[in-house]
Amino acid sequence: MTTRRPVPSAVTALGARLAELGWVRDLWVAGSLATGDHLPGVSDLDLVAVVDGRVDTARIRAVAELHRDLDSGPALGAALGCAYVEEHRLLDVELRHPTWTHGRLVERPLSQITRAELVRHGFAVFGRPPVALLPPVTGDDVRRAARAELAGYWSWAVRRPWVWLDPTLAELGLTAMARGRHAIATGELMTKSRAVEQAAAPPWLADLIRARRRGEPRPLPRLRGAWIAWRDASRTVRGATAGSPTRRSFLDTRRRGGNA
Repeated sequence: MTTRRPVPSAVTALGARLAELGWVRDLWVAGSLATGDHLPGVSDLDLVAVVDGRVDTARIRAVAELHRDLDSGPALGAALGCAYVEEHRLLDVELRHPTWTHGRLVERPLSQITRAELVRHGFAVFGRPPVALLPPVTGDDVRRAARAELAGYWSWAVRRPWVWLDPTLAELGLTAMARGRHAIATGELMTKSRAVEQAAAPPWLADLIRARRRGEPRPLPRLRGAWIAWRDASRTVRGATAGSPTRRSFLDTRRRGGNA
Protein backbone atom coordinates (compact mmCIF):
# COMPACT_ATOMS: atom_id res chain seq x y z
CA MET A 1 0.00 0.00 0.00
CA THR A 2 1.26 3.51 -0.87
CA THR A 3 2.25 5.59 2.15
CA ARG A 4 0.88 9.13 2.29
CA ARG A 5 3.80 11.21 3.50
CA PRO A 6 3.75 14.67 5.08
CA VAL A 7 4.04 17.40 2.47
CA PRO A 8 5.87 20.74 2.64
CA SER A 9 3.88 23.94 3.05
CA ALA A 10 4.51 24.80 -0.62
CA VAL A 11 2.55 21.70 -1.67
CA THR A 12 -0.24 22.46 0.77
CA ALA A 13 -0.48 25.98 -0.64
CA LEU A 14 -0.58 24.67 -4.21
CA GLY A 15 -3.31 22.20 -3.29
CA ALA A 16 -5.44 24.91 -1.72
CA ARG A 17 -5.08 27.22 -4.73
CA LEU A 18 -5.81 24.48 -7.27
CA ALA A 19 -8.86 23.27 -5.35
CA GLU A 20 -10.26 26.80 -5.54
CA LEU A 21 -10.13 26.75 -9.35
CA GLY A 22 -12.88 24.13 -9.52
CA TRP A 23 -11.52 22.27 -12.55
CA VAL A 24 -8.60 20.40 -11.00
CA ARG A 25 -9.96 17.06 -9.81
CA ASP A 26 -6.84 15.47 -8.33
CA LEU A 27 -3.37 16.57 -7.20
CA TRP A 28 -0.74 13.84 -6.99
CA VAL A 29 2.71 13.71 -5.45
CA ALA A 30 5.47 12.09 -7.53
CA GLY A 31 9.27 12.10 -7.50
CA SER A 32 11.44 12.14 -4.40
CA LEU A 33 8.62 13.37 -2.15
CA ALA A 34 6.61 10.26 -3.03
CA THR A 35 9.52 7.85 -2.56
CA GLY A 36 10.65 9.36 0.75
CA ASP A 37 13.92 10.65 -0.72
CA HIS A 38 13.09 14.37 -0.69
CA LEU A 39 15.74 16.68 0.75
CA PRO A 40 14.48 20.23 1.49
CA GLY A 41 16.47 22.85 -0.35
CA VAL A 42 18.00 20.22 -2.66
CA SER A 43 15.21 18.15 -4.24
CA ASP A 44 12.52 19.43 -6.57
CA LEU A 45 8.85 19.06 -5.71
CA ASP A 46 7.14 17.11 -8.51
CA LEU A 47 3.34 17.22 -8.69
CA VAL A 48 0.75 16.12 -11.23
CA ALA A 49 -2.68 17.76 -11.45
CA VAL A 50 -5.50 15.89 -13.19
CA VAL A 51 -7.80 18.36 -14.93
CA ASP A 52 -11.49 18.05 -15.75
CA GLY A 53 -11.87 19.20 -19.35
CA ARG A 54 -9.43 20.91 -21.68
CA VAL A 55 -6.47 22.98 -20.53
CA ASP A 56 -7.28 25.96 -22.72
CA THR A 57 -5.61 29.35 -22.97
CA ALA A 58 -7.56 30.81 -20.05
CA ARG A 59 -6.64 27.90 -17.80
CA ILE A 60 -3.00 28.06 -18.81
CA ARG A 61 -2.98 31.77 -17.97
CA ALA A 62 -4.54 31.02 -14.57
CA VAL A 63 -1.98 28.29 -13.83
CA ALA A 64 0.97 30.51 -14.77
CA GLU A 65 -0.33 33.38 -12.62
CA LEU A 66 -0.95 31.03 -9.70
CA HIS A 67 2.55 29.55 -9.85
CA ARG A 68 4.27 32.91 -10.21
CA ASP A 69 2.41 34.04 -7.09
CA LEU A 70 3.40 30.91 -5.17
CA ASP A 71 7.04 31.07 -6.32
CA SER A 72 7.35 34.56 -4.88
CA GLY A 73 5.63 33.56 -1.63
CA PRO A 74 4.89 30.16 -0.01
CA ALA A 75 6.93 28.20 -2.57
CA LEU A 76 9.92 30.55 -2.73
CA GLY A 77 13.06 28.46 -3.25
CA ALA A 78 11.12 25.17 -3.14
CA ALA A 79 11.50 24.25 -6.85
CA LEU A 80 7.77 23.51 -7.00
CA GLY A 81 6.70 21.99 -10.32
CA CYS A 82 3.42 20.59 -11.57
CA ALA A 83 2.16 18.96 -14.78
CA TYR A 84 -1.45 19.64 -15.79
CA VAL A 85 -2.94 16.56 -17.45
CA GLU A 86 -6.41 16.30 -18.97
CA GLU A 87 -8.13 13.27 -17.43
CA HIS A 88 -9.53 11.91 -20.69
CA ARG A 89 -6.01 11.96 -22.21
CA LEU A 90 -4.17 10.70 -19.14
CA LEU A 91 -3.19 7.36 -20.73
CA ASP A 92 -1.62 8.95 -23.82
CA VAL A 93 2.09 8.60 -23.01
CA GLU A 94 3.21 10.68 -26.01
CA LEU A 95 1.02 13.72 -25.37
CA ARG A 96 2.68 16.89 -24.08
CA HIS A 97 1.07 18.66 -21.13
CA PRO A 98 1.45 22.19 -19.73
CA THR A 99 4.04 21.86 -16.97
CA TRP A 100 5.29 24.51 -14.57
CA THR A 101 8.96 23.91 -13.81
CA HIS A 102 11.75 26.16 -12.51
CA GLY A 103 9.81 29.36 -12.96
CA ARG A 104 8.35 28.81 -16.40
CA LEU A 105 5.57 26.99 -18.22
CA VAL A 106 6.66 24.39 -20.77
CA GLU A 107 5.00 21.50 -22.61
CA ARG A 108 6.30 18.00 -21.98
CA PRO A 109 4.99 14.42 -21.77
CA LEU A 110 4.26 12.77 -18.45
CA SER A 111 7.15 10.30 -18.61
CA GLN A 112 6.72 6.60 -18.13
CA ILE A 113 9.11 6.74 -15.17
CA THR A 114 6.92 9.37 -13.49
CA ARG A 115 3.87 7.20 -14.17
CA ALA A 116 5.62 4.22 -12.56
CA GLU A 117 6.57 6.35 -9.54
CA LEU A 118 2.97 7.51 -9.20
CA VAL A 119 1.57 3.98 -9.27
CA ARG A 120 4.15 2.49 -6.93
CA HIS A 121 4.76 5.38 -4.52
CA GLY A 122 2.52 8.33 -5.39
CA PHE A 123 -0.37 9.64 -3.32
CA ALA A 124 -3.03 12.33 -3.55
CA VAL A 125 -2.89 15.73 -1.88
CA PHE A 126 -6.58 15.83 -2.71
CA GLY A 127 -8.89 13.81 -4.96
CA ARG A 128 -8.45 10.21 -6.09
CA PRO A 129 -5.17 8.30 -5.66
CA PRO A 130 -3.01 7.62 -8.72
CA VAL A 131 -3.85 3.91 -8.71
CA ALA A 132 -7.50 4.79 -9.30
CA LEU A 133 -6.71 6.20 -12.74
CA LEU A 134 -3.39 4.70 -13.84
CA PRO A 135 -2.91 1.02 -14.77
CA PRO A 136 -0.74 -1.33 -12.66
CA VAL A 137 3.01 -1.25 -13.31
CA THR A 138 5.00 -4.48 -13.71
CA GLY A 139 8.75 -4.99 -13.64
CA ASP A 140 8.78 -5.16 -17.42
CA ASP A 141 6.92 -1.84 -17.54
CA VAL A 142 9.66 -0.29 -15.41
CA ARG A 143 12.32 -1.72 -17.73
CA ARG A 144 10.54 -0.30 -20.77
CA ALA A 145 10.16 3.06 -19.04
CA ALA A 146 13.88 3.18 -18.22
CA ARG A 147 14.85 2.31 -21.78
CA ALA A 148 12.49 4.99 -23.09
CA GLU A 149 14.12 7.59 -20.82
CA LEU A 150 17.58 6.61 -21.99
CA ALA A 151 16.59 6.48 -25.65
CA GLY A 152 14.86 9.86 -25.39
CA TYR A 153 16.43 12.86 -23.66
CA TRP A 154 19.67 11.13 -22.67
CA SER A 155 20.27 9.86 -26.19
CA TRP A 156 19.87 13.45 -27.37
CA ALA A 157 22.32 14.65 -24.68
CA VAL A 158 25.11 12.18 -25.45
CA ARG A 159 25.12 13.40 -29.05
CA ARG A 160 25.94 16.88 -27.70
CA PRO A 161 29.04 16.52 -25.50
CA TRP A 162 29.24 20.26 -24.83
CA VAL A 163 26.02 20.29 -22.77
CA TRP A 164 27.78 18.14 -20.17
CA LEU A 165 29.98 21.09 -19.27
CA ASP A 166 27.06 22.16 -17.09
CA PRO A 167 27.96 20.60 -13.69
CA THR A 168 24.29 20.26 -12.77
CA LEU A 169 23.65 18.14 -15.86
CA ALA A 170 26.80 16.09 -15.25
CA GLU A 171 25.69 15.30 -11.70
CA LEU A 172 22.14 14.52 -12.79
CA GLY A 173 23.43 12.32 -15.59
CA LEU A 174 25.55 10.17 -13.31
CA THR A 175 22.63 9.45 -10.97
CA ALA A 176 20.16 9.02 -13.86
CA MET A 177 22.42 6.44 -15.51
CA ALA A 178 22.70 4.49 -12.26
CA ARG A 179 18.93 4.56 -11.86
CA GLY A 180 18.43 3.49 -15.46
CA ARG A 181 20.81 0.54 -15.17
CA HIS A 182 19.17 -0.56 -11.93
CA ALA A 183 15.66 -0.34 -13.40
CA ILE A 184 16.61 -2.37 -16.47
CA ALA A 185 18.47 -4.98 -14.44
CA THR A 186 15.85 -5.43 -11.69
CA GLY A 187 12.54 -3.98 -12.83
CA GLU A 188 12.57 -1.77 -9.73
CA LEU A 189 12.85 1.98 -9.23
CA MET A 190 15.84 3.45 -7.38
CA THR A 191 15.93 6.72 -5.43
CA LYS A 192 18.46 9.40 -6.30
CA SER A 193 20.22 9.03 -2.92
CA ARG A 194 20.77 5.32 -3.55
CA ALA A 195 21.86 6.08 -7.09
CA VAL A 196 24.71 8.24 -5.81
CA GLU A 197 26.18 5.10 -4.24
CA GLN A 198 25.84 3.20 -7.53
CA ALA A 199 27.04 5.98 -9.83
CA ALA A 200 29.89 5.30 -12.25
CA ALA A 201 32.05 7.92 -10.58
CA PRO A 202 35.50 7.73 -8.98
CA PRO A 203 35.48 8.08 -5.16
CA TRP A 204 36.48 11.76 -5.14
CA LEU A 205 33.60 12.66 -7.47
CA ALA A 206 31.10 10.51 -5.58
CA ASP A 207 32.10 12.33 -2.38
CA LEU A 208 31.42 15.68 -4.03
CA ILE A 209 28.00 14.52 -5.24
CA ARG A 210 27.10 13.26 -1.76
CA ALA A 211 28.08 16.61 -0.28
CA ARG A 212 26.01 18.51 -2.84
CA ARG A 213 23.05 16.25 -2.10
CA ARG A 214 23.42 17.24 1.56
CA GLY A 215 23.07 20.85 0.45
CA GLU A 216 26.75 21.77 0.74
CA PRO A 217 27.92 24.28 -1.91
CA ARG A 218 30.68 22.07 -3.31
CA PRO A 219 31.56 22.79 -6.97
CA LEU A 220 32.17 19.96 -9.41
CA PRO A 221 35.25 20.16 -11.67
CA ARG A 222 33.76 21.29 -14.96
CA LEU A 223 35.89 19.45 -17.51
CA ARG A 224 36.64 16.24 -15.60
CA GLY A 225 33.05 15.98 -14.37
CA ALA A 226 31.71 16.48 -17.88
CA TRP A 227 34.01 13.84 -19.36
CA ILE A 228 33.22 11.20 -16.72
CA ALA A 229 29.44 11.80 -16.88
CA TRP A 230 29.28 11.96 -20.69
CA ARG A 231 31.31 8.75 -21.07
CA ASP A 232 29.10 6.91 -18.58
CA ALA A 233 25.94 8.14 -20.30
CA SER A 234 27.27 7.17 -23.73
CA ARG A 235 27.95 3.62 -22.58
CA THR A 236 24.66 3.27 -20.74
CA VAL A 237 22.53 4.69 -23.55
CA ARG A 238 24.33 2.53 -26.10
CA GLY A 239 23.75 -0.59 -24.00
CA ALA A 240 20.10 0.22 -23.31
CA THR A 241 19.22 0.99 -26.92
CA ALA A 242 21.14 -1.91 -28.46
CA GLY A 243 18.70 -4.55 -27.23
CA SER A 244 18.22 -6.17 -23.86
CA PRO A 245 21.57 -6.11 -22.08
CA THR A 246 22.20 -8.45 -19.19
CA ARG A 247 22.67 -7.35 -15.61
CA ARG A 248 26.36 -8.23 -15.88
CA SER A 249 26.92 -5.90 -18.83
CA PHE A 250 25.42 -2.98 -16.94
CA LEU A 251 27.40 -3.69 -13.81
CA ASP A 252 30.56 -3.94 -15.91
CA THR A 253 29.76 -0.52 -17.37
CA ARG A 254 29.48 0.90 -13.86
CA ARG A 255 32.77 -0.64 -12.76
CA ARG A 256 34.66 0.66 -15.79
CA GLY A 257 33.32 4.15 -15.24
CA GLY A 258 34.05 3.98 -11.52
CA ASN A 259 37.72 3.34 -12.18
CA ALA A 260 38.04 6.43 -14.34
